[in-house]
Amino acid sequence: MVIDIPANFIEQVKNIDWSGVREAVKDYGPALTVLRDTWDRETLAQIAEGHLFVRDSVLNEAIAKNIGTEGTVRSIVFRSRANGRLDLTCTTSKKYKKIELSGTIEEFVHAGDKSYAVYRVREKNIPDHGFVSWVFSRVSLSLVERMMGRFDVSDTVLVEIHGNKVYVDFHEVLAASKLGQTTFQGHKLMDMIEIEGASVQEGGIMFDTKLNVPDDVKEALWALVRERGTAATEDGTGEGGEH
Repeated sequence: MVIDIPANFIEQVKNIDWSGVREAVKDYGPALTVLRDTWDRETLAQIAEGHLFVRDSVLNEAIAKNIGTEGTVRSIVFRSRANGRLDLTCTTSKKYKKIELSGTIEEFVHAGDKSYAVYRVREKNIPDHGFVSWVFSRVSLSLVERMMGRFDVSDTVLVEIHGNKVYVDFHEVLAASKLGQTTFQGHKLMDMIEIEGASVQEGGIMFDTKLNVPDDVKEALWALVRERGTAATEDGTGEGGEH
């Protein structure tokens, strides 16, 4: 069920003291810890508003961490352009040869039991499929991490290449993550967010998001927010603590 976002939702989210909530309601400790560690206030506020912008610099930093120091790939750099193109440049240790691709994001979806991305190469044919599969498994997971939190990079991410389209299915990896394994009021945390699409803009990618929270979870979460707001008012702290 898609909830109606209250007019003052963003301000309330920004003022949540996640650590205080976790201590106040110990029965919800595991779920709240994952929520706090996955989404800071700014990210959760953007997701609730329906649009989360991921800058190239953030994505490239995450990709660099996921590459590691072993293997032939030295760097993978994305550049988002105003014309909707997403350019990819890979530098390998084989005489530091560069492989360049330019394409578009055709689909980026996370809803229910579907979590996948589709990238269409618009310029240059796809080189060695094994290499491209490895690259896009890292790239896609790095994108998802911005919204779903950190999880181990896995070689089992399903990547299929048909013609000049690259299909990446990251559902199983996401389901095995902390977000996928943690429940709140009997509902999986990973199911509380949907990604409906992505558009490439100058300097980054804009994701269309939706916050899906069942009524019982919504009521429990708002009760926690109200409780922390009351406590903050009574002790004079007002603004929530650091996250």
